Amino acid sequence: MADLMYKAEIQGVIRDVYSRVQVEGRPDRLMCAYSDQELASLPEQAVSWSFGTGHPVAHARLQPGEVVVDLGSGGGIDAILAARRVGSEGHVVGIDLLPDMAERATQNAAAAGVHNTEFRVGEIEAIPLPDDSADVVLSNGVVSLSARKARVFAEARRVLKAGGRLCLSDMTLEEEQLPSEILVHPAAWAG
Repeated sequence: MADLMYKAEIQGVIRDVYSRVQVEGRPDRLMCAYSDQELASLPEQAVSWSFGTGHPVAHARLQPGEVVVDLGSGGGIDAILAARRVGSEGHVVGIDLLPDMAERATQNAAAAGVHNTEFRVGEIEAIPLPDDSADVVLSNGVVSLSARKARVFAEARRVLKAGGRLCLSDMTLEEEQLPSEILVHPAAWAG
């Protein structure tokens, strides 16, 4: 299928770009989304490896005991914050395309003292979880990286329990079409 090849090419670009990312210190863009107290409570590596666009955990109305899925969990910042809100009776599953990110998030959650999390390698277009298994699906700046956004939303709906919630922060286009040189540029897909 043509769209699967396109998807594979985009995922290859994302893997390549993120495998070469070098991070140092705290990204300034986080200062407007997260409180100083939240950032201070997180391992520095989780903060450094956060590439999100907002703070979906702040808007998700998480309750103790809920099961949360974090699509594109990256360094684990949102999964850690969500795990604290759902408490020891709750559970957070982070999904990331990149094994290195899933491992990094696992280490960051352990460093944060959060034990009700797990991080799985998988595609957000094919979430490796059973139907009706989550109360909340979060995503922070990751749906825009998918070539099959409708599939991401269908998968989020599939894993959500009846009455479940989707809370995401992402980037959208104001214009109908970007120039082709931007559409095919690796930084446009991986950024």
